[in-house]
Amino acid sequence: MSQNLQTITLGGGCFWCLEAVFVQVRGVTDVESGYANGHVQNPTYEQVCTGRTGHVEVVRLTFDPSVIGLADLLQIFFAIHDPTTPNRQGNDVGTQYRSGIYYTDPAHAEIARTVMREVQANWRAPLVTELEPLGLYSAAEPEHQDYFENHPHQGYCAFVVAPKVQKFQQLFAHWRRPDA
Repeated sequence: MSQNLQTITLGGGCFWCLEAVFVQVRGVTDVESGYANGHVQNPTYEQVCTGRTGHVEVVRLTFDPSVIGLADLLQIFFAIHDPTTPNRQGNDVGTQYRSGIYYTDPAHAEIARTVMREVQANWRAPLVTELEPLGLYSAAEPEHQDYFENHPHQGYCAFVVAPKVQKFQQLFAHWRRPDA
């Protein structure tokens, strides 16, 4: 792997779902669940769940662009969540579950715009995915990291997270890490 690692932060519903998929992607070197783009410094999970902090549940991906490019990561992202439902993914409802791409590199915004135009053709409704610079960010509490890995038989994981992981494995087998 190269030393030229990059990061992107994605919100697409519950961070447990996104994390469970992206830890299996070849070229992704780190996945951290967290909270982004709200107005409270270092919020707790309970505070974010109220919807009053303005934060989004996100995963911050560190990836090696010599292995996988941002456009490919975003194709995976758009395949594993519904980017047309504002503030909702399935039964998870609230502003913390909105779809978003949060960047620190302006070049990433251009790549995201291109991918968003491409994937719009796959949806009847317009995309509601936010595309914004990354604002406040803080890592989620330790009990929210590696959640699916640590609780695969918990109800939410079995019925909500596992199907997203299976969808990734079926649609993007070529991007799956050999050790996943």
